[in-house]
Amino acid sequence: MGYTGILLVDKPRGPSSHQVAAWVGDMLGCSVGHSGTLDPMVSGVLVVMLGKAVKLAPLLLQHEKEYIACMRLHADVDRETVERVVKGFTGRVYQRPPRRSAVKRALRIRVIYRIEVLDMQGRLVLLRIRCEAGTYIRSVCVHIGNVLGCGGQMIELRRTMSGGFTADESYTLHEIRDAVETGNTALLEQMILPPEKAISDIPKIVIRDRAADAVAHGASLASPGVISVEKFKANQSVVLVTEAGKLVALSKALFDSDKMPVGQHGIVAVPTRVFAEPIR
Repeated sequence: MGYTGILLVDKPRGPSSHQVAAWVGDMLGCSVGHSGTLDPMVSGVLVVMLGKAVKLAPLLLQHEKEYIACMRLHADVDRETVERVVKGFTGRVYQRPPRRSAVKRALRIRVIYRIEVLDMQGRLVLLRIRCEAGTYIRSVCVHIGNVLGCGGQMIELRRTMSGGFTADESYTLHEIRDAVETGNTALLEQMILPPEKAISDIPKIVIRDRAADAVAHGASLASPGVISVEKFKANQSVVLVTEAGKLVALSKALFDSDKMPVGQHGIVAVPTRVFAEPIR
C-alpha cells in the first residue's frame, strides 16, 4: 500500500536523518523524504514526507525550529550573568557552519526568535531556543561562551518543534514498526497526517473544483477560478486549495492579494508543485 502524507518521527540519537527516513520508507513501502536534517547525535522531531508529500519539502524546510540544548561552560559563571548574555542573542545573529557540517562554511545570518535559560546546575546550562531554519545551535553555544569570556560548548541537543509539529505528536521507530507488524492500519492512518497539515501557516487561494482539475492537468490558475484569497504579496508562495480544503498545488502569486483581478480574465498564479490528481 502506498502512503501519502506526513509522519512525525521522534528520531533517536545515533542514526542519521537519512537512515531514519529510509527505514520508515522500507517499513511502509513508499518513497520518502525528510525536512530539517538532524545530526546523528541529535534527537527529536524529524518530519518525514511520504509519497507525493515529498513535494512539500520547499515549505517544510522553511519551518521555524525549537530546540532544548545543554551547554557546558568552561568556567564558573553566575546565573544572572548567563541569563543576561543569553538574552542578548535574541534577533539576527551571524553564523559560520561548524567544520563538521555538510554545507559550505560561508558566513550567514539567521534569526533567533526566542532564547531562554530553563535551568542551570554548576557549569551546565539548559537552554530553550526558537529559531529560523538553518540555525546552528552548536555555534550559538560557542558564541555564548565567547561572550561570557569563559568558553562553552553544546553537549546535547533535542529538537522539540518543527513548524507547528511537536515532539509530543511524534512516534518512535519502534511504535511505527509495531503498527506495521501487527497490521494495524487504523493506527497507521492515525499516525500519518494529511499534506494539508503542512500548509496551515501559508497564505491560501480557494479555487473552484473545475479550476483545480485544470491545475492538476498542468494549467496556471486563471482569475475566473478564484473563489477567495488570504493576504499575500506578489511573487510570494501561496497554496491553492479547494472549497473542501483539499491541497491542489503550491504556487507563485502574480499579484498582491488586494490587487488580484478576481472574476476577470488573466493568469493570477503559477503552480510550482502540483499535488492533486486530474479528475479526468
